[in-house]
Amino acid sequence: MSAKLEISFAETASVSGGLVLSLVESGAKAPAGGGTVDPAGIYAKAASAAHFTGKSMAVLDILAPSGSPADRLIVIGAGKAADLSGHDWLRLGGVAASKLKKESAVTVFLDAEGLEVTAEAASDFALGMVLRAYDFDRYKTRKKDEDETAAAIAVTIVTAKAKAAGAHFAGDGKAVADGVVLARDLVNLPANALGPVEFAARAKELEALGVEVEILDEEQMAKLGMGALLGVAQGSVRPPRLAIMRWNGGAEGQQPVAFIGKGVVFDTGGISIKPASGMEDMKGDMGGAAAVTGLMHTLAARKAKVNAIGMLGLVENMPDGNAQRPGDIVTSMSGQTIEVINTDAEGRLVLCDALYYCSERFQPAFMINLATLTGAIMVALGSHHAGLFSNDDTLADNLLKAGAATKEKLWRMPLGEEYDKMIDSKFADMKNTGGRYGGAITAAQFLKRFVGTTPWAHLDVAGTAMGSVKDEINQSWASGFGVRLLDRLVRDTLEG
Repeated sequence: MSAKLEISFAETASVSGGLVLSLVESGAKAPAGGGTVDPAGIYAKAASAAHFTGKSMAVLDILAPSGSPADRLIVIGAGKAADLSGHDWLRLGGVAASKLKKESAVTVFLDAEGLEVTAEAASDFALGMVLRAYDFDRYKTRKKDEDETAAAIAVTIVTAKAKAAGAHFAGDGKAVADGVVLARDLVNLPANALGPVEFAARAKELEALGVEVEILDEEQMAKLGMGALLGVAQGSVRPPRLAIMRWNGGAEGQQPVAFIGKGVVFDTGGISIKPASGMEDMKGDMGGAAAVTGLMHTLAARKAKVNAIGMLGLVENMPDGNAQRPGDIVTSMSGQTIEVINTDAEGRLVLCDALYYCSERFQPAFMINLATLTGAIMVALGSHHAGLFSNDDTLADNLLKAGAATKEKLWRMPLGEEYDKMIDSKFADMKNTGGRYGGAITAAQFLKRFVGTTPWAHLDVAGTAMGSVKDEINQSWASGFGVRLLDRLVRDTLEG
C-alpha cells in the first residue's frame, strides 16, 4: 500500500492546520464540523461559486480558506441521507482517500446536519478509505524508496459514535480490509514470485490466526487419484499443491461450509497455447484461490461463528515436453474419465478433483467455488457481474442478495440437460470443453458432474477478479472480488 493510513476515531477534535475532510447532505448549508472547520463561513460562498450542491460523491476542494484553522478543506457530498446504503459509506470513504496527497494528518468530520451516522456506517467509511488507499507498488524501486521514508498518514474520524465505530472497525472492518488486501496482493504478484509452493506457503501463514492448514503434495494427490488436476500440472517444473484451510469457529460438530478456489498461478494454455498478446495477465488466473484465501483470513480475523473449509487447487499450466496433449484421457478422483480436447480449458480439470475431494472428505452443507474460468462469461456479462451457476435455488438466492448488498454483483446463468449433452465424449465419460457456444455454461455443467447432491454454486469471476472496473474503492488491477461477497453471505445466512 503506497498510502499508509493509521485510522482512529474520536467524538470531538480541534483543528490546527493539515487537511480537513467534511461530509454534507445534499442541499445543506453547512458541512459536518460546522464552525469548527469553517468559522468564517466560506463554504457557502465557495459552494455557490462552484455550483456545488452536495450531490452524492461530488467534491468541493477549498485551498487555505481564509479564517479556517485548516490548510485545506474538502467537502464531499453525501447525497440524500435517506438513500445512503452501507456500500455508499464505503464509496464515500474511497472518495475521501482519493483526495489524500502527502498530508501527515487528516481530520474527517462525519456528523453533518441531516446525516445519521451509525457506528457501522463510520466503520464502513474507514474501510472504504483503506481499500481505496491500496496500491500495489512493491516492485517500483524509486517509489518504494520514497514510501519507506514517508510516515503513515494519521486519519482521525470524528463522530458521536466514535467508541462503537472504533470497536467495529478494529474487529470486523479491519478483518475485511486485510482479507481484500491479501487477495489483491496475491493476484497482483508476478508468477515468478508466486508459484504453487509459494502460494501454499501463504495459505500456511493463516495458522497465526488459528486456521488449521494442511498442504497435500504431488505424491499425496497421486495416491488419492487426482489425475485431472495432476494432468494440468505435469507440463510445469513447479510441482502442484492442494491447500486445505479449516476455520472452526462454529459449534463443535456443526456441518462446515466450503469454499474452493481455482489457483492456476500462470496459464499459458499449455499445448493449446494462448496468443502472446495479453498473456502476461494470466498471472491472475488464480483469482478464485486468492479470494478464498482472503476470505479465510477475514473469517478467522473476526472470529466468525462458523465452521468453514477453504480449499485451493494450485498448479501452473505450461507447454513443456511432458505436458498433456489434446486428445489425452485422464481419470479424475471420482473415477470419471475426461478427454482433454483443449489444454487451455484447464481450470475445470483442477476444480473437479478439488470439488469431489472436498465433498467426499468434509461433506459440507454447501460448496462454493470461485474461478477465473472462461472468457465466455466476459462476453456475456462484461466486467460488472460475475456469473453464478448453481444446483440449489436457496444458495443462489442468498448469493444474489449478498452480491446486491456488497455490490460484488452476480448474475445467475442457466444449467440444463441440453448443455450437459454438449460435453459428452466419444472416447471418455466427458470432454473438457463443449465448443465455442455457451462456453461458460458447459464449463459449469462439467463441474456439476463432480458435486453429487451437495448444494453447490460456481462463480465465474474471469471479468471481475482481474482487470476489473475501477471505482471509488478500488483502483487496482486486482480487485479482491469475492471476499466481501462471501463474508456477507456467511454473516447473513450462517451467523444471523
